Amino acid sequence: QVQLVESGGGLVQAGGSLRLSCTAPGHTFGSYGMGWFRQAPGKEREFVAAISWTDGRTYYADSAKGRFTVSRDNAKNTVYLQMNSLKPEDTAVYYCAADSGMISIIDRWQYTHWGQGTQVTVSS
Repeated sequence: QVQLVESGGGLVQAGGSLRLSCTAPGHTFGSYGMGWFRQAPGKEREFVAAISWTDGRTYYADSAKGRFTVSRDNAKNTVYLQMNSLKPEDTAVYYCAADSGMISIIDRWQYTHWGQGTQVTVSS
């Protein structure tokens, strides 16, 4: 079992920025795919962004394109989600997820390992 630990959430005004981090103490991601998902109250958990640990290829939901950037630091074994120009509709609990051998890196049902989530609240 891979334990994922997220950090970096908080309260920010609309137009502001936050950077989320996700790491797995004692585990290296190797050939994993890493995803960021979010879930707002009363809504389904939805895909935000993902990155392939092997080749660094990135994927984004339409809502994240141009505002969010997913990246990885191999030396720190950490994946990041830089969120700029935040909007109130970005308010949600953000989850980091990881797995290997997935057919679709943007499909939440393909992920086995999940973090505990970090709250992001954007005020208007």
